Amino acid sequence: MQNSSAHRTAGGHSFVFSAWKLLGANLALAGVGLLGSCSQPTPDTAPQTAVAQPQALGAQEKTTIKYAKGFTIQYVDNYKVVRVLNPFKDHTDTARYVLVQRGTPHPADYDNSQVIEIPIRTLVGMSSMHVALTDFLDADDVLVGLGSLQYASAPAARKRIAEGKIGEFGRENALNEELLITRHPDLVMTMGSPGAPVERYHTLAEAGVPVMVNSEWVETTPLARAEWVKLMAVLLNKEDVVNQRFGKVEAEYQRLTALTRQLLKRPQVLTGLPFKDTWYMPDGESYTAQFFRDAGGAYHWDKERAAGSLALSFEAVYPVGLTADCWVNTGTADTKADILAQDARYADFRPFKTGAVYNNNQRTNAQGANDYWESGAVHPEVVLADFIKILHPELLPQHKLVYYKQLK
Repeated sequence: MQNSSAHRTAGGHSFVFSAWKLLGANLALAGVGLLGSCSQPTPDTAPQTAVAQPQALGAQEKTTIKYAKGFTIQYVDNYKVVRVLNPFKDHTDTARYVLVQRGTPHPADYDNSQVIEIPIRTLVGMSSMHVALTDFLDADDVLVGLGSLQYASAPAARKRIAEGKIGEFGRENALNEELLITRHPDLVMTMGSPGAPVERYHTLAEAGVPVMVNSEWVETTPLARAEWVKLMAVLLNKEDVVNQRFGKVEAEYQRLTALTRQLLKRPQVLTGLPFKDTWYMPDGESYTAQFFRDAGGAYHWDKERAAGSLALSFEAVYPVGLTADCWVNTGTADTKADILAQDARYADFRPFKTGAVYNNNQRTNAQGANDYWESGAVHPEVVLADFIKILHPELLPQHKLVYYKQLK
C-alpha cells in the first residue's frame, strides 16, 4: 500500500493500534478451527517459481498459518472459512468469509458471512500489495482493477494496464462504487484502516460484490506480513503453489537470520524522516524493528511499545542521529542533497557524514511506483539480505542491493 503516507513517513511501519497486539491472545482463545461470529535478486536470494496445476475437488492441498495473526483458515468439505481480524476499534472485530468451491452448494448457517465462490476469476485490488499477492502466485490475469494504476510495479501487471485489461476504480475515499457494481468482479480486496471499516462497503455487499479486508501491514514480523500470500492462495485454490514458494521464502529468511544471530557488534540504525514536523518512528514491535534485529542491527527504540508509531519531535531524534551508524528509509530522497534541503541540521548526523545513508527506492519505475512496497512485502528474505549487506557486508559478499541504494 505504497499510496499510504504512513508507509513512507514511519520508515515502513504504518500506524498500528493497540488492539492488534492482543490478537495472539485472541487467536489462542478462539482457536483456528472455531466457527464464531536495486538490481535483480542474486541466485541465493531470488525466489523460485513453479507452474500451478489444477486440482480435483477433494484432493486439494491445504495450507496452514504459522506467523500471521490477522487471519485464519479452516477447511470444511467443499468450502473454506476465512476470518480476518479487524483491530481498528476499541475491540477486535472478526469478518468471516465462506469460500465455496464454484459449482457446489452453499452451506447453511452462514447468514452473517460473505460468501465468495472460488477460485475467484476477477479481482479488484486497492493496494499495490494486492498486485504482489497475485504476482507471487502467477495469477496476474485475475487482476482486472486497481484503486490507482500508478502504484503497480510487476511487469505482468504493467503489461495488462497498457493493454487496457486493468481498470482504475479510485482510492478508498473516492471509490467508484457504481463502476465496480457494473463490472461486478468476483472480489474487491481493500486495505484495512481506521477510515475504511468493512461497514463502509455495505453498498457493494448489497449489490452482491464481496469485499475482503487485507491488513497485512499491521503484522509485527516480516514473515507474518508476507504470509498473507496464503490468503490469496485460498481464494485461487493455489495452496500447493503457496506452500512451496512461501516455504522457500521462509527457509531463506531463517538461513539469513542465522548468520547474524551470534554477532556481538550491532550497528545502530536510524530510520525515516519527519512528516509535517513529526518523526513517526516504528516501535519495537513493528516488522521494521524486527528487520533490524534479524539483520544484526541495533535500534534505539527497540524496547518502546506504543499503540501505533512513536510520534517524536526532531529534538528527540537528533541525539540518536549524531551517533547512529546507518540511516535508512529516507522518504523520497534520491540524494543526500535532497535530505539536506529539508533541514540543514541533517548534516550533523553521523551517517550523513560517513555516507551510510540508504533509501529503499532503488526499484522505482517511471510511474513512481516503488517495488519495495510491492514485491518487497512478499519477499522479506531479499529485503533482509539488503539490510545485512548494508550492516554487515562481509556476511554476504556476493549480494548486490535489490531494493536499497546508497545515497550520494
